[in-house]
Amino acid sequence: MASAEEVASDAEDFPPHVLREYAMLADGVRGALLGPRGDIVWMCAPKWHDDAVFSTLLGGRGCFAVTPAERRFVWGGRYEDGTLIWVSRWITAAGIVECREALAYPGDPHRAILLRRIRAAKGPAEVRVVVDVRAGFGHHAMSRLRRDGAIWTARSGPLRIRLSGADEADDGGGPVEFTVRLPEGRHHDVVLEISDTELPSERIQPDETWSATEYGWHREVPRFGNTIAPDDARQSYAVLRGMTGAGGAMVSAATMGLPERAEQKRNYDYRYAWIRDQCFTGVAVASCKEFPLLDDAVQFVAARLLEDGPDLRPAYTVDGGRVPDEHDVGLPGYPGGSGKAGNWVDGQFQLDVFGEALLLFASAAQHDRLDLDQWKAAEAAAEAIAQRHGEPDAGMWELDPERWAHSRLICAAGLRAIGREAPTRQAALWSSQADGLIAEVTGECLHPSVRWQRSPSDPRVDASLLRPVLRGAVAPQDPRSVATLEAIHAELARKGYLYRFRQDRRPLDQSEGAFLLCGFDLAMALHQSDEPLQAARWFERNRNACGTPGLFTEEYDVEQRQLRGNFPQAFVHAAMLEAARRLADEPPAWGGLNA
Repeated sequence: MASAEEVASDAEDFPPHVLREYAMLADGVRGALLGPRGDIVWMCAPKWHDDAVFSTLLGGRGCFAVTPAERRFVWGGRYEDGTLIWVSRWITAAGIVECREALAYPGDPHRAILLRRIRAAKGPAEVRVVVDVRAGFGHHAMSRLRRDGAIWTARSGPLRIRLSGADEADDGGGPVEFTVRLPEGRHHDVVLEISDTELPSERIQPDETWSATEYGWHREVPRFGNTIAPDDARQSYAVLRGMTGAGGAMVSAATMGLPERAEQKRNYDYRYAWIRDQCFTGVAVASCKEFPLLDDAVQFVAARLLEDGPDLRPAYTVDGGRVPDEHDVGLPGYPGGSGKAGNWVDGQFQLDVFGEALLLFASAAQHDRLDLDQWKAAEAAAEAIAQRHGEPDAGMWELDPERWAHSRLICAAGLRAIGREAPTRQAALWSSQADGLIAEVTGECLHPSVRWQRSPSDPRVDASLLRPVLRGAVAPQDPRSVATLEAIHAELARKGYLYRFRQDRRPLDQSEGAFLLCGFDLAMALHQSDEPLQAARWFERNRNACGTPGLFTEEYDVEQRQLRGNFPQAFVHAAMLEAARRLADEPPAWGGLNA
């Protein structure tokens, strides 16, 4: 285990930055966070939910840095169009240095391949490289270091390591450090492989691997000319694609332990596949008529339903396994947070996931992409709603069990949607089931102002109640829908951002950050209500609540203009993508709020 002195040394060399300055590399199997000094500060291997091998983001050991040797520089960077290939760019006193960065795509489930191509863009380049792989959240130092020319091999705990391009490195018995010096116009490749199995004897050929990675991204990411923001739509789709593996599972975020509010030290581990988030993504991409991610979502969600039925869990590992309980991994944590892995969501019942699953299956069925087994999964979801709709659940926001209005309304929306694609007899049954849920919620959760309220015992309005309106639980022109939209806009909107619900008597922004998912939902709801100008304003405001690389977190601190929470948050990218598509169409003709 690393000593306190070693941890302190790493923290001094690569201290954490605000989240807006990090980019993400991903290959579907795992992701890496890259800081402005060219330091990869977070990556779990071999898969998303495994222990971190780079963990300086949370105050641990383990880092892979390619950074200018000169301490004074200005940082910038960009993603290559429609990819998760990042180009770091540093302006120094001597010139301009770039480093092209990627995880080889598509990813191998056992072997991560980090590609880094250093280039002297203007003037000579002098770049410091530090390679310190530390498996087990920093607990296992590199050992068995061996050198063969410019190739190094090592072990870190159970993992095997191979480093190529370390021509100038000396055998110091610890982290591999060296300096790359290049004349203007030249480049140098550094490649790091990390594997939980024997490494293949064939060594990586950088040019071939770069070409395969470029081809993989260009093949996977569409143009999105049918949206109002095609470039941002492509980038969001690339993020979602990079967070989705070959088995169909999409993680909710690449990270754990990043706090939403520093004072509370509450933080969660989102390196797992949330059923709800995967359904959001599938519906969003289906609206764009782009089907690979839809098929992935259907594959994963249907398999879980066929296996677990009414006992469907809110989240799973990417292999379909159980999410571990929360446990301390021995890291200081990101400032304001703590070093805990696992998630307590595994023990929750969330009724709304069955409704979201039906909305997903309906989107697939509309395009004739639902096979017989997946129809059986839809039947299992509908049966689970029939069995369990009377039980209190944790709801969309994963709170204490209640009879949340949103959960039952979104189930009604799902039943209506799948019923439109089903045979007549089944459609009638599901439509009747939806009518019963609407009547039940109307009897229990209709506020005196004719809007929906959160639950029978909680009269507050909640931004989650936009979703059933968007998904067709009741018509958008229904007085309950109109009143709910008006109340959400009046009570939960501030400065062009939307909050989930009023938590206490403090101003909204002092209780938590604005929820970007809700902001994009409001943009879509306003558009659906024939308010295109307001919808566009909300879309643009929330679209700009991202970091320099264009990545979103779950929350946005409006006053400090800071990203909050785990990073990047998949369902926000899905909501941005769907809003960009919906707002490209003319609003519906029924007349909207002012009719």
